Amino acid sequence: MATNEKIQVDSVTGQTTTGHEWDGIRELNTPLPRWWLWTFYACILFSIGYWVVYPAWPGISGFTHGLLGQSSRGDVAVDVAAIQAQRAVTEAGLKDATVDQIAADKKLLGLALAHGKAAFAEDCAPCHGAGGQGGKGYRNLTNEDWLWGGKLDDILQTVTHGIRDYTDKDTRQSAMPAFGAMGVLKSDEIKQVVSYVRTLSKLPPEAGVDVAAGQKIFADNCAVCHGDDGKGKREFGSANLTDGLQLYGGDIKDLTYTVTNARNSTMPAWGARLDPVTLKTLAVFVHNLGAGE
Repeated sequence: MATNEKIQVDSVTGQTTTGHEWDGIRELNTPLPRWWLWTFYACILFSIGYWVVYPAWPGISGFTHGLLGQSSRGDVAVDVAAIQAQRAVTEAGLKDATVDQIAADKKLLGLALAHGKAAFAEDCAPCHGAGGQGGKGYRNLTNEDWLWGGKLDDILQTVTHGIRDYTDKDTRQSAMPAFGAMGVLKSDEIKQVVSYVRTLSKLPPEAGVDVAAGQKIFADNCAVCHGDDGKGKREFGSANLTDGLQLYGGDIKDLTYTVTNARNSTMPAWGARLDPVTLKTLAVFVHNLGAGE
């Protein structure tokens, strides 16, 4: 229990007490060390100087800019401007060259691959993988299964305008019907056409399914986009069904879902997000992953 008593002098330390006592324990009135006090006062003086020299005080519509006018945001802006100026010098040739000219010039190609690799890691790798190997639903950029063409200009067009990105009027456009969901094909018909499509890639059809009937269904409904031979048509961005490289998988379950519900995924149009030099270097980098035409 705390009580207030007359201030006393402690017999051991010689220090006065505060006059407070808790269960017989008296509190000494020990002053702070002088060095601590001077440090505290110095910090107060430093903070006042900091408020005056650097941006500090917020206001209704802004803040105090300080005598120096320095800010972290301003430092970053200066650094970014310096990097951009340096890049403008080293990449001057890339700005005016076409992708074909870049690929044919050893020096420009080296610059483009270095620039494109960094841009790919930042913007493309989350979907296509660090090495461009892709995944289920994401194009493998290291093989030759190009839906829209694998030449440099084809890749640049795709990177710039995307696929089914309706914010860009020049985007790649195609749409596969959801044959099952729309009621165009019945369940048995879907099984038949799926089995036929598997035979195009030399895969076994589902046991007991009429493949010949599936071939007729394919001719009536699918050949207009995928071609009579199933090798696809680039003007439609339709898949080659004969190479076994199906974007969403070629097993019975995956193909059944594709025919039933369709797969019309999108790729962003990077033209509105990246500068022209970066777009060209990305096209060159992707082309050089090993499967460019």
